[in-house]
Amino acid sequence: MSAHFSLAGQVALVTGASRGLGAAIAIGLAEAGADVAVHGNSRSPEATCARVRALGRSALPLVGDLGQPGTPDRLVAETLAGLKRLDLLVNNAGTIRRAAAVETADEDWQAVLDVNLSAVFRLCRAAARHMLASGSGGRIVSIASLLSFQGGIRVPAYAAAKHGVAALTKALSNEWAAAGVNVNAVAPGYMKTDNTEALRADPERSRQILERIPAGRWGEPEDVVGAVVFLASPAAAYVHGHVLAVDGGWLGR
Repeated sequence: MSAHFSLAGQVALVTGASRGLGAAIAIGLAEAGADVAVHGNSRSPEATCARVRALGRSALPLVGDLGQPGTPDRLVAETLAGLKRLDLLVNNAGTIRRAAAVETADEDWQAVLDVNLSAVFRLCRAAARHMLASGSGGRIVSIASLLSFQGGIRVPAYAAAKHGVAALTKALSNEWAAAGVNVNAVAPGYMKTDNTEALRADPERSRQILERIPAGRWGEPEDVVGAVVFLASPAAAYVHGHVLAVDGGWLGR
C-alpha cells in the first residue's frame, strides 16, 4: 500500500460498527493498517472484531447507548485505556424514525437528535481533547448524509441532525485545523443498510430512488470505505471541513 494511504500504527474508534456501514469501515481501516476500537449499541461488535483480528490487527469491543450523554466520553476513555492511543474517530452510529412531521412525537425527535447529532459533538469533543493535548493531531470523520443537503421525506429529525453534522464538521474544522486535527465528513447516498430497509421494501419508492441515481443501483457499505480511508490517511492532510458525497451521482442529477 502507498504510504499516502497507510494507517499503520494508528488507532481508530468506529461507532455503530457491529454491521452495515460501520462494520465495513472498521474492516477497511484495519486493511489499511489501523487497530480498531469497535463500538456496538444494541448488537454485539464481536463479529466485526473477529474480522479485524483476522487481518492481523488489534480489535477492542465496546458497547454503549449513544443516546446517553455519558457514553461518548466513556468510549474514548476505554479506547485510550485498551489500545493506548486514539488517532482516528469515525462517527458512524445513527438512528432514524420515519413519520410525517405532524405525527412526529417529541420523544422520537429527541432520540434522533441525541444519537445523530449530540453524541457526534460529544465524541468529537472527547477525541479532540486527547488529540490536541497529544500534539500529534488526528482525524475525525463523521458520516453525514444526502440529507445534509436536502430535506428528504417523512424524516424531519434525521434531516435536521444530518444538516447539523455538516455544519458541525465545518465549525470544528475552523477551530482545530491549525493544530493538525482534520475534521471532515462523508455523505453516503442511498445504501443497502438497516436505515433504508423500509424504502427498499416499498416498490414504488425504491423505483423512484433508483431512477434518480445515475449509477443505477443502491450503494453497498463497501462503497463508502475508500472515502473514509482517504480522509483518515496522510493523503488528506490538507483536507479540512469537507463533506464528501458518495452517492452514485444523486446530487448531480
